[in-house]
Amino acid sequence: MDTVEIKADELNAAAFIEKKAREIAETVGKGVAINALSGGVDSSVVTMLGHKALNERLKTYFIDNGIMRQGEPEWIVDIFKKLGVKVEIIDAKENFFKALKGISDPEEKREAVTRTFYKDVFGKLVKESGAKYLLQGTILTDVDETVAGIKRQHNVFEQLGIDPQEAFGYKIIEPVVQLRKDGVRKLGEALGLPKAVFSRMPFPGPALAARVIGDVTPEKIETIRKATVITEEILANAKAFQYMAILHQDRVTGMRDGKREFGMQIEIRCWDSIDARKAVPTRLAYETLELLAGRLTKEVPGVVSVTYNIASKPPSTMEAI
Repeated sequence: MDTVEIKADELNAAAFIEKKAREIAETVGKGVAINALSGGVDSSVVTMLGHKALNERLKTYFIDNGIMRQGEPEWIVDIFKKLGVKVEIIDAKENFFKALKGISDPEEKREAVTRTFYKDVFGKLVKESGAKYLLQGTILTDVDETVAGIKRQHNVFEQLGIDPQEAFGYKIIEPVVQLRKDGVRKLGEALGLPKAVFSRMPFPGPALAARVIGDVTPEKIETIRKATVITEEILANAKAFQYMAILHQDRVTGMRDGKREFGMQIEIRCWDSIDARKAVPTRLAYETLELLAGRLTKEVPGVVSVTYNIASKPPSTMEAI
């Protein structure tokens, strides 16, 4: 059955919140549900919806997969603690790097992250908690891109004919699947999330693994993590929908201290968009691009080249893989 879209300008946030909180409570009954809080807009909104519906009967976890941005687990847990939501950090770094070892194909990487997350890590948490339901922040754009074969989003199953109950041992509740990003942001504000959370730019389910072209290693993740800190710092006031650094697989020839250095290449992407279906590269000032290039080549070991993407979506996509 097709999902009926609710557009942001038609969304009555307060009524939607009450309706979905009631539906979640009725579905879970007297049982327990769990959810994974990544700190992104979608998962944060679903966490608040679930907390409103179930209170202490929602077990919220932050899965530290080793491929998140710098300081992400601690920052997110602290924000939600102030909102009255207890979040437990689960150290699963070893699981994810083991699953990603030697994989370079983009879809295989996404599948490795998906299976590790849902079957290995969450499968164990479900058994321990006794939960029969997982709340997650699938939005309509995730479904559209997956069904169209553009990009397999990690959180789409039933639309592909996959039964989560059979595959993982629990059912999935998707309270915001009728919305796109602008609608979810509207909910986040209505739910009392701080602007730093509900206005956050999108971040991929496979995290920084989606920003490493080729195989993923702890060393490459550390490189892209450092590049991400610099990129997000410099572009924080760009008023863009999303921006990111991407580590390319091929090595390129550079020069440092008068000697040849066969180093790494970072690609910068910065997007103007409303709902991620279409996007155009932000027309950044050349001085900003020079600052990015200067800091990335100086502060990230081994980086000798910095490029800027100027292709629109479509035919490009917002993430590189």
